[in-house]
Amino acid sequence: MSPFIHAQALVYKPVNPAFGGDTFNYQWLLSSAEAQNKQKDKTTETKQQTDLERFKANLNAQLLSQISSSLYKQQFGTDGIKQGSYTFGSYSVDVYPSSDGLTLNILDTNTGEQTQVIIPNQ
Repeated sequence: MSPFIHAQALVYKPVNPAFGGDTFNYQWLLSSAEAQNKQKDKTTETKQQTDLERFKANLNAQLLSQISSSLYKQQFGTDGIKQGSYTFGSYSVDVYPSSDGLTLNILDTNTGEQTQVIIPNQ
């Protein structure tokens, strides 16, 4: 056994600038964290539409709007929605007045999904 014991002072110096470390370490820590990050930003992954794709989508929306407008006029006429039950393909629509306004219950008979739309009183 040695009769002499050697020791030195143990000093803690933080690395992260958020915990008192040197501010020059910030960029190195950030780049290290970004290099390890496997998550990707979904906004950068979204595909940009070409002019032709935007035109096609816009035309499709306008056609669907015209078709739904035509179906609406055929079903309800120019007077608008009246109380009663209506069927559009697999959709069953019940229209009735309520204290909140005109209530429409829309049921998809294929999936069982149900939506309620309330048109408020004026």
